[in-house]
Amino acid sequence: MVDKTKLSLLPENPGCYLMKDKDDNVIYVGKAKNLKRRVNSYFNKVQTGKTKALVDNISSFEYIVTSSEVECLILEINLIKKYNPKYNILLKDDKTYPYIVLTNDKYPTLKIVRSKNRKKINGKVFGPYPNVTSARETVEAINRVYPLRKCTKLKKDYCLYYHINECLGYCKNNIDEDKISNMTKEITSILNGNYKLITTKLEDKMNIASEKLDYEKALLYKNMIDNIKSTINKQIIVSNIKYNFDVFGYFIKDDFLTIEVLFIREGIVIGRFHKIYDDFVDVNDIYLRFIIDFYDKYQLPKSIIVNDIVDNYLLSDYLKCDVIIPKKGDIKKILDMANLNAEINSKEKIETIKKDKNIRNTLMNELKTKLKIDSVSQIELFDNSHLFATYYVGGMVCYNDFLPNKKMYRKYKISLDIKDDLSAMKEVIYRRYFKCLLEGLPLPNLIIVDGGESQIKAAKDVLESLRLNIKIIGLKKDNKHRTKYIIDDNYNIIEVSSELFLYLTRMQDEVHRFAITYHRNIKSKGNLSSILLNVSGIGEKRRNELLKKYSSIDKIKNASIEDLSTIIPKEVAIDLQKYLNNL
Repeated sequence: MVDKTKLSLLPENPGCYLMKDKDDNVIYVGKAKNLKRRVNSYFNKVQTGKTKALVDNISSFEYIVTSSEVECLILEINLIKKYNPKYNILLKDDKTYPYIVLTNDKYPTLKIVRSKNRKKINGKVFGPYPNVTSARETVEAINRVYPLRKCTKLKKDYCLYYHINECLGYCKNNIDEDKISNMTKEITSILNGNYKLITTKLEDKMNIASEKLDYEKALLYKNMIDNIKSTINKQIIVSNIKYNFDVFGYFIKDDFLTIEVLFIREGIVIGRFHKIYDDFVDVNDIYLRFIIDFYDKYQLPKSIIVNDIVDNYLLSDYLKCDVIIPKKGDIKKILDMANLNAEINSKEKIETIKKDKNIRNTLMNELKTKLKIDSVSQIELFDNSHLFATYYVGGMVCYNDFLPNKKMYRKYKISLDIKDDLSAMKEVIYRRYFKCLLEGLPLPNLIIVDGGESQIKAAKDVLESLRLNIKIIGLKKDNKHRTKYIIDDNYNIIEVSSELFLYLTRMQDEVHRFAITYHRNIKSKGNLSSILLNVSGIGEKRRNELLKKYSSIDKIKNASIEDLSTIIPKEVAIDLQKYLNNL
């Protein structure tokens, strides 16, 4: 129960508040213009949905006063990144849309990049392009028509592109600067939406190829023209305003929030992105933080257009760009279109999400009941991989509410002295939960190991040594490596529904895939640099020092332990030589 005296003593300043559960874990981070009013609002009125679930789990809270709302916003973002609270929505999408870059080099190139950081991009940036295929086809078509430099580094002699008239031979020829300037101006015009330039040039090339009876090449140019026209037809002209801006629409229904982003470039909708959230506490807060997180990945345009549920001055101060809430005119119509698209896109997907969430909740409740525990909101699974019983690696995957949380996945290089599965598993579990205790990281409600009684006992021994009481189950396989049944930490076989069994098997398959992929990746890197990183205790810094002093595997093999110990700890030096001798 939250201390009412502490609630009454809250200041009326701006700041951030941290809600904690009975185990002192931070479960929610929020910000407020007035801390006293905002924090008290959680407890002085009836809550529903996600907010009720949050309030029911709050045992205590802390707060930090800031001197301004911008400071408050920055602090909130940093606290969420630090604690990854359960009731703060994760605003990370799975992919980044590409941009097309025309470089500012003496001899420019045209390429696709995914970085939004201008400091890392030397050139004019166009996009983003939600249709990756369209972006690639555009770059290919322009490179066919305009003889830009194709190589990343100038070669000593003419390459194939020069001989097929797709490069001017920058490596050997002295190219007129005006010719390059005119070419880049035309390409810039094309990428800004003037596609007539390139279609005309492609039609000329197609006709020439056809006259020469080179019908294969003529067909290639025709397909390029069709692809470009198809791209143009899909684009919607929305405004006579010829500058770049993004529009953030939204729609909310039945505790589901849909956010729709329209990318407007030179008055044309070149693409869109949308995402649906079914777990959130505050709509305004999610909408605001979605926009902030969005520009961690994408380049800021000149302006962004938002709805009036956020403080546009605060957002503008943080992002350092124009943030507009239109009341009328063409820009308001575009915002209305974004809101309408959010509503349209939400209908079908919401029904799918509802169905999936109901299934997951049913199965989570079944698992809680069968294991007689309060929660299974965080599950961690472990697996090992090895090559002929040598060189073990470990993998841990994390599931929150039966969904994979890939941000929490962990890889482990295991000591070279380890020669069996049980010892490998014990080392990984010890390292995982020792670090959790050391750094105050949230602990799982359930641990799943790959195996039966012996694996469960090994995991229990490790947890007991750390004085941790976490439920453990094992998923035991048959002789055909198919999951056969579930065993709890009292070594009883647990009967569950086929649907739950299928979910747990999928989780087990995921951790197995993760561990074996890690093992294959590091084994496939055969050079000295990657071999050094395969040894536990050698990171980037130590690897670089070893590479400076030794230039081959044989030299490291022949070095004395004392000599190696001047760079790495003695026990790591011994492990390194053991590993190299087994290669």
